Amino acid sequence: MIDPGDVIGAAWLIFTLYWLVSAFAVRRKKAPEDAGSQLVRVVVLVIAFLLLYGNNPWFGVLNRRFMPYVDWVAWLGAAFTVVGVAFAIWARYHIGQYWSGAVALKVDHKLIRTGPYKRIRHPIYTGILLALTGTALPIGRYRALLALAIWLASFIWKARREEALLAREFGSAFDEHKRLTGFFLPR
Repeated sequence: MIDPGDVIGAAWLIFTLYWLVSAFAVRRKKAPEDAGSQLVRVVVLVIAFLLLYGNNPWFGVLNRRFMPYVDWVAWLGAAFTVVGVAFAIWARYHIGQYWSGAVALKVDHKLIRTGPYKRIRHPIYTGILLALTGTALPIGRYRALLALAIWLASFIWKARREEALLAREFGSAFDEHKRLTGFFLPR
């Protein structure tokens, strides 16, 4: 019998495989992010990952449940995860060769305004945050909420840096795009 945890795991596996395969079809970076910023972000996200999935006694009260395990909540979480992963993949498809895991411009960079980028400036983060929310629900522990908060803060920080870079590169075109779109949610 299929379990919500299996669905969540399969969704994240599909996400990871898509990300790895599509990483081969990106342009060279024109203006790379400094290594220190990248390292800090990676360390913070690894900590968030360990909080989400690690059941370490050192986490103390963070291992306590904020809600009991309930099947329908676990299935709701699985649905959120699947929809979030699908949305992030859709956004990743639309940004295509201009995607970067770092805050960076690509050679001959273009401002993407198709698919989810028509209404949202950072739809990949939107999808990932929805998927992480879905993953955190069946875990039901305070450490999962803390991990989600860390990811949210990290994505806000990174998205603001990306927007500053895009504003410098595209000027009034980015200002118009910003006026017509929402940050993580449609305007």
